[in-house]
Amino acid sequence: MTVQNFDDLDLKRLQDMSLAGEQIMECDRVLRKSKANTVGEVIKGQGEFFEWDHYPKGDVYDNETHSQYYYHAHPAETRLAIYGAEHGHFHTFVRPRGMPKGIKPARLPDYKKGKGANDDLCHLVGICMDRRGYPIRAFSANRWVTGEVWYKAKDVIRIMDKFFIDHAYPSWPVNIWITAMMRLFRPQFEKLLYERDAVLEQWIADHPDKNAYEDRDLEIPSYVDISIDKQIRAVHQAIKERS
Repeated sequence: MTVQNFDDLDLKRLQDMSLAGEQIMECDRVLRKSKANTVGEVIKGQGEFFEWDHYPKGDVYDNETHSQYYYHAHPAETRLAIYGAEHGHFHTFVRPRGMPKGIKPARLPDYKKGKGANDDLCHLVGICMDRRGYPIRAFSANRWVTGEVWYKAKDVIRIMDKFFIDHAYPSWPVNIWITAMMRLFRPQFEKLLYERDAVLEQWIADHPDKNAYEDRDLEIPSYVDISIDKQIRAVHQAIKERS
């Protein structure tokens, strides 16, 4: 993993990332005490694990913040051979009622407003997990992958600030963990989203006869390897250099 340069981040952002790292490590600690991990927590009690199914069933949704996530896995022959080994991945979202004021979907020619006021959900990032339950990669997704409504990167980044799962279902440690991941890896996630938009713009230019947002040949516009330990060390070093 190449740790992103943090020179352009102010001390307050670095301290927020450091706190998020502490929360993540604490969640991992308490889960390990019972020989559990983040993935196991969301799939336990759900019966046999099937590829493509959402875990937990019905997703995790916070009715106050309108944040949402689920975990699932793709068949190895269709995904893992392309993007690298993983057990599965989390998809994270925020729905309109949880977004900052003034956020609107991108003005795409085929945009169709959802039937309900809270239907135009925004996908943030995906977080890939290994078989030990540790995050190894983050990625952006094309629109067709999750059935999301498309928002420009600069708006998704503002929306990401609002992602917060503030209840205990299906696991309090996992909900704290995934919320904190949005802050610890914020610089990488922002870069992913801007790269996503750049890739889509180039795809549109190169394939003018196709709808790029529904093109099955473009699934993952951008991805980056991540490591909690390396990120925390890099943040601590950046804070030390500012002191």
